[in-house]
Amino acid sequence: MASSSDSSAPVDDEVRQLYEQYQTAESAEERREIALEMGKLDGRRHAEIYTALETE
Repeated sequence: MASSSDSSAPVDDEVRQLYEQYQTAESAEERREIALEMGKLDGRRHAEIYTALETE
């Protein structure tokens, strides 16, 4: 169980950084780009979870 939380830590850090950038974005276009990056990270996190579940 610890390994699954360890693998998500870098993603959590990346999401946190992107969220901070989103909060300080000056334009709608900049916020859109950041939101797209956050979506990619979310997809990566879900893929890691499903892979972990398949190997249990």
